Amino acid sequence: MNFEKQTYYFIGIGGIGMSSIARYLVLQGAKVYGYDKTPSTIVSSLQELGITVIFDSSVEALPSAVLSKQTLVVYTPAIPKNHPQFNFYVNQGNDVVKRAALLGDLTRDTICLAVAGTHGKTTTTAILTHLFEQSQVAYTAFIGGIFQDSKTNMMSRGNDYTLVEADEFDHSFLHLKPTIACITSMDADHLDIYEDPSSLNKAYRDFATQVKETLIIEKGLSLDGITYSVSEEADFYIDKIKPVSTGIYFDLHTPNTVLRNQFFNQLGIHNLSNALAALVMANKAGLKIGELSKSLAYFPGVERRLKVIINQKNRVVIDDYAHHPTEIKAVFDTLELSFPEDEKCVVFQPHLFSRTRDFMEDFASVLSLFDRVILLEIYPARELPIPGINSKALMDKIKGTPVEILSKEGLENKLAKVNERVITLLGAGDIGAEVETIKHKLMLYETL
Repeated sequence: MNFEKQTYYFIGIGGIGMSSIARYLVLQGAKVYGYDKTPSTIVSSLQELGITVIFDSSVEALPSAVLSKQTLVVYTPAIPKNHPQFNFYVNQGNDVVKRAALLGDLTRDTICLAVAGTHGKTTTTAILTHLFEQSQVAYTAFIGGIFQDSKTNMMSRGNDYTLVEADEFDHSFLHLKPTIACITSMDADHLDIYEDPSSLNKAYRDFATQVKETLIIEKGLSLDGITYSVSEEADFYIDKIKPVSTGIYFDLHTPNTVLRNQFFNQLGIHNLSNALAALVMANKAGLKIGELSKSLAYFPGVERRLKVIINQKNRVVIDDYAHHPTEIKAVFDTLELSFPEDEKCVVFQPHLFSRTRDFMEDFASVLSLFDRVILLEIYPARELPIPGINSKALMDKIKGTPVEILSKEGLENKLAKVNERVITLLGAGDIGAEVETIKHKLMLYETL
């Protein structure tokens, strides 16, 4: 594809998956424009690259440079199908493609390493990117999160390898034909797209058949592949796990050797599992696992993945993207390991009416583990409300622990007064935009 001569228009350019591709195309010399509903940190960073972004969805607002029938239009499935600009381009006869289809095109002639799974895709892909960066091979990575040090979701040293997340939403990962792939988990999710868990499992099996060379799976999944585990013996496995306040020590077993007393600088056994998956993928791509393992000691981390934003004597605040009951349980287990003596408060913003409906009992069960629960209203994202599905319905099912519903505006003052030392902020909606404000308020309160 001749990027220098191509003009792209992204509808929903501020999305985490859309923005990484937009960054890459600018790097290749393409002309990139986009629309998004609201300004954001990601959009600002795209504008700094020279990308023109508009916030008006009308056809009249389109820049003249993208009105041509030759403009290639990229859209996210999260946009409504009655979007005026989307329908303008469809009716005009432009090539209009999903983000996932374009990602499939970009990776087709490379050695593609793809990370799939209900949980852990972003962290695993980020760790894999870190391993390739340290090895200094020619790669491009499209990451579904922001690196804490470089503040980007796309990194590139060349095009020999591409590292991508294989997203199951809207069957997106079926656009990929990776050389090496990993499936971290196959828990039910996105039941607004899939009829039932068996349909989701079929999609994962279909994805597995598209892997050209090597499939890597967490042991226990109903697929054939190279196995890894942090809880039992597998083709690659970890034992002698010792969590400390700054990370985790462990022994790594490969089919050929044992690497003892290794260190990973992140919290959470689930993150250690993600690190192991990344190690196995990089190893199968030809990188030496002994050197790779050493790199885990200085992984920079990903924004909103167990990010400690305050760590003081009287207050610890942790921010995480967890939005599924299994992910919330993983966060709780991590807090229990890292802060066993402290009471814990969770602030949770449910994401999607359909997910809240489908996992209402599971959400209530796992949230009940915390010593205090604060709920925000459901973040709708792409959905319209579902009658009877709201945070009040979830609150009524949470038993045995204090629970209340707050607005985002009332959150800072409430958190400044709770007795629990450990506070965790969870959700995939706009709760992440409140983190810095909450941090400032709590730091100020602690100094009074």
